Amino acid sequence: MRLSPRMSRECEFLVIGGGIAGVSCAESLAICRPNASILLLTESSIVKSVTNLVPVARYLHKFDVREQDVSEMGVSFETLVDQLEHISSSEHCIRTKAGVKVKYRYLCLCSGGTPKLFCGQVADPHVIGIRDTDSVLQLQRKLRTAKDIMILGNGGIASELAYELKNINVHWVVKDAHISATFVDPGAAEFFHIAMNELKEQDFSPVTAIKRMRYSEVLPKEETNNHGAALGPDWHRTFDLSGSGKREVKRLPKIYYKSRIHSVQDLDDHAGVIVKLEHEDGSFEQLTCDFIVSATGVLPNTHYTCDSPLEFSSDGGICVDEMMRTNLVDVFAAGDVCTANWPAAMHWFQMRLWTQARQMGSMAGRSMAAASEGECVYQDFCFELFGHVTTLFGYPVVLLGRFNGQGLGRDYEILVRCTRNKEYIKFVLQNGRLRGAMLIGNNDLAETCENLILNGIDLEPYGDDILNPDIDIEDYFD
Repeated sequence: MRLSPRMSRECEFLVIGGGIAGVSCAESLAICRPNASILLLTESSIVKSVTNLVPVARYLHKFDVREQDVSEMGVSFETLVDQLEHISSSEHCIRTKAGVKVKYRYLCLCSGGTPKLFCGQVADPHVIGIRDTDSVLQLQRKLRTAKDIMILGNGGIASELAYELKNINVHWVVKDAHISATFVDPGAAEFFHIAMNELKEQDFSPVTAIKRMRYSEVLPKEETNNHGAALGPDWHRTFDLSGSGKREVKRLPKIYYKSRIHSVQDLDDHAGVIVKLEHEDGSFEQLTCDFIVSATGVLPNTHYTCDSPLEFSSDGGICVDEMMRTNLVDVFAAGDVCTANWPAAMHWFQMRLWTQARQMGSMAGRSMAAASEGECVYQDFCFELFGHVTTLFGYPVVLLGRFNGQGLGRDYEILVRCTRNKEYIKFVLQNGRLRGAMLIGNNDLAETCENLILNGIDLEPYGDDILNPDIDIEDYFD
């Protein structure tokens, strides 16, 4: 139920943010404390909630994100469209930008993140930071008259845009030696690159290859060491991402590896920009495009003041413990705005993804409800094993555990099975135990991998046969 404006409120639970973390927190509170007064403060009248939750494995789920107006929300909690301006933790109240004072018993900050633009936070009409629905609508408007655009970034949104854009010339600038480096390794990037080229040989017979290598073998030789709710999974399915071209064609992006934007200059008629790229070898290249899409990650959104200093981590996130508590009494935080400040489990680490926003929001709700009743609650099991389900370049992708060897140094091996244009499967092994897995194009192994990681089964006796396509390891380790 949406509240009408007035200058003071009072509630037991106050949640800041209408994204996945905030709505998940409010929904969790409504389940645990159905008779409590819960208020969701959101900057936008459009909020996001998780729907169509489908298990991929025992602890891993895929889901859709539903957008709805706050007026369409159920009666389990109330909503107020406004912006947080100041927190008075000593008085247990907040002040909004419109001057509304809300007194709370427990507060949860789920204010999300803001786009990290390469040009800083200075507004530039030729630079768009893709983060929420409003920014995508702005992108749509600009695409109607555009012929050439530049994408800067190498994460999920940049990869999705490079693949989904039609009827337009795309210049994709990445700082790494391969595409989609936020999620995948060079081998998987090559798998995607081939898929993008859409091989014309229809009678091509897939050849399955298995290869084991040490981590050091896949390292590059030079290596020695807006405030709206965030976009959810498969966001691009609901938007027309077509340029001004008349033909309905999908053009391959031109990729500039190990490059960065050196300078940007507006054209004389202000109809576009001239971009000067600097490549790793020190050379420069000049390009002309209608606008630039900056998809270089997010910064925690903490654009509000507080009477007592919140504790922040080095990445700008609010530090939280395993119960999602901040350093301030009765103040919690969840989602992109926070940073996990507890000893991480062996197979878990933080990434600012919608999956973890949902998990953290739900955990914060349970923790707040328990605190209000003087009860003890334990951390959800989802924080024992990193898991993420997404889609890249048209392929389903499952990431489990230390899927790219995160935090393992070089003391591990990788085992890869790749079937061209069909699947790319990678196991990360340390001391014979599975520590992480990357499953592209094949979700059937997700639960088996989940069990192998959590149970710590010694796989050394099975050698390379663990990924032999003629052996059904699902049944073998059932």
